[in-house]
Amino acid sequence: MHYAMKVTAIALILLNGVWFHSVPAMANPSAQELVQQTSEHMITAINAEHDAIKQNPERLYALVEEIVLPHFDFRRMSSWVLGKHWRGATEEQKEQFTREFRTLLVRTYATAMSEYSGQKIAYLPVKAAPDATEVTVRTEIEQPGSPSIPISYNLFLKDGTWKVQDVVIDNTSLVANYRSSFSSEVKRDGLDALISKLAARNQHKA
Repeated sequence: MHYAMKVTAIALILLNGVWFHSVPAMANPSAQELVQQTSEHMITAINAEHDAIKQNPERLYALVEEIVLPHFDFRRMSSWVLGKHWRGATEEQKEQFTREFRTLLVRTYATAMSEYSGQKIAYLPVKAAPDATEVTVRTEIEQPGSPSIPISYNLFLKDGTWKVQDVVIDNTSLVANYRSSFSSEVKRDGLDALISKLAARNQHKA
């Protein structure tokens, strides 16, 4: 699997947990509460629907779409990933790229789920002012026999709700990884070619 895709998969796997159990659902959770609630919610849902997912993997895609991805601002992420190519794109190209990029993350997540083995997640204190509109939620993933993996979620406040705009795993940015990969492809073949390539990849079931 491409490194950027592995980064994405791990991030999405960990942005999902025990919403129904230890953390009460809140109307307007803080950034850290959002990360923890969503993480726990997704894992609970997967455990509850294990047999259904095994029979029909498409159910897993639906759970990801329903629980995890609403907390990502894909328009913002897409603009950062494409950089200067976004500024020169038509509105139709922007919408198409955002849609395919979103689908790519869903399928990357589904592919990686078989590799997840229930690692414990430690949520570190958030260092930010009470009125901050951008924060970083830091977590560490325990790896038995190996050093913990640091994962940070960069979120910003949008219309009163926290949205993920980037994920940094072991000092590697999700946006930066895709930006580097996609930029070279756009320079070589053009944005339409990249969109078509992503669309074709997304047609294959994980």
